[in-house]
Amino acid sequence: MEHSQRSFAFLRYLAAVVLLVFASSVALPQTQDQASPQQQQTQPPADKSVHSAQDQPTQNQNPAGGDTGATPKADVKITPRQAEELFHSVDEILAFDSKHSGLPIKKEVKRRLTSRDEVVAYLTKHMKDEDVKRLERSELVLKKFGLLPRDYDLEKLMVSLLREQIAGYYDPKTKTVNLLDWVPPEEQAGVMAHELTHALQDQTINLDKFMKKGEKDLGEMKKDPTPQDIENDEIDDAREAVVEGQAEAVMLDYELAPLGRSIADSADLVESMESQMASGTDDSTVFKDAPIFLRESLTFPYSYGLKFVIKLMQTGGKEKAFADVLLNPPHTQRQIMQPETYISGEAIPPMAVPQFKKDLKDYLKFDIGAMGEFDVAVLLEQYAGKKASERLYPEWRGGYYYAARSKSDPSAPLGLLYVSRWSNSGKAAEFAAIYADSIKQRYKQVQAKDSGNVEADQAAEPPTRKYAILLDRHEWNTDDGPVVIEEHGDTVLVSESLSASATSALEKEVFGQ
Repeated sequence: MEHSQRSFAFLRYLAAVVLLVFASSVALPQTQDQASPQQQQTQPPADKSVHSAQDQPTQNQNPAGGDTGATPKADVKITPRQAEELFHSVDEILAFDSKHSGLPIKKEVKRRLTSRDEVVAYLTKHMKDEDVKRLERSELVLKKFGLLPRDYDLEKLMVSLLREQIAGYYDPKTKTVNLLDWVPPEEQAGVMAHELTHALQDQTINLDKFMKKGEKDLGEMKKDPTPQDIENDEIDDAREAVVEGQAEAVMLDYELAPLGRSIADSADLVESMESQMASGTDDSTVFKDAPIFLRESLTFPYSYGLKFVIKLMQTGGKEKAFADVLLNPPHTQRQIMQPETYISGEAIPPMAVPQFKKDLKDYLKFDIGAMGEFDVAVLLEQYAGKKASERLYPEWRGGYYYAARSKSDPSAPLGLLYVSRWSNSGKAAEFAAIYADSIKQRYKQVQAKDSGNVEADQAAEPPTRKYAILLDRHEWNTDDGPVVIEEHGDTVLVSESLSASATSALEKEVFGQ
């Protein structure tokens, strides 16, 4: 389906344009003789990637979009008879999806055979001027956080992914499932099970309206955002994860049906799929070579969304995992990553935000947005490793960033404020230390203005291990200007490339000093 926005402005843009389906990388342990005759017509053979069209790539590019020199291969079109089979299988798979999701079939789903070039044209025509501006804003913000290399070209990456990761898709505007004219019908069954789930969702709650709930672009707001605006910046992430997680769950049930299994009794399969999804298939070179943040951001709604739906099925059954959650969706990344917080109705108070226009009167707003639990998890993984990330990110309790340009010197480095809140002061100090360590990785020249700024936490868990913590306020000089990291209680403030007066004003508001 066509996706909505994401927390970082670039991810909002990329998710809206690039239709990626990653779950195809899992190889199911089935054989044709295990399937019924009807299932043999529609089920993909083992060890095939059923969601992507990577079997016949048109070119092989590096992550920044450069051609590696591979010879393009022409697509082989399916025959009219194969196309007829493909169209006929839509109704059978739709019936399967309805039975396993509990979402009713209210009308026939239109179907259309489309070429690779038509799919690319469909995607690229959705690029609007405001999307390009959003892309440019987010590229610089991501580079400021160190989540992208300074010389990385996101636009070329997007073009490369369009060619590499094209898959069949459901268009909620035309109410049509678009099938691929260059992939054999038996290899499209899995992707149809996924995409036709979107058709059922659309008939139940209208996907366009459902996904537009979180489309407000905070970077374009004329007024300072409210705490509620910051919190609502994650709504689209959460809803996208529900939509894709449901589709993944039905797809897996469809592919497991010939074995007499389902996702309810196949935890090993889900784990295997998540692992393969994270690393990509052998021929998804552009995706595999992309930075950690981009890879995990693109797979977030599929991997975490699937686990979220499975958890709801385990605790409340099919109705809770499908119809009910569409009517009462989660609204944060945290609720997706930790479904128990959604189930329990956990309510975290929105974070207070400074008066940005007043405190940053010498700056022009460049971008602003939420930094959700997932965003922080990837930041931690990049700078401290996956184990440290998995241990610390559940302690996150809120965050936002504000990027600004100097009014007097447009060529000056991008200024950045980042504030995060944690479950307690110990976790906040630990995050502050990890962020401080990232400074050395992100800047060429780093000089601490104080000493002894990082301490060993004697009380850290487990007792046999000491974690570095950063207490109080510390400052560094870098080639992009000053960096300040301040920890007070459960809150960490980061100021990068902002003037001393601006940082001081923000500190007073954030910490109430």
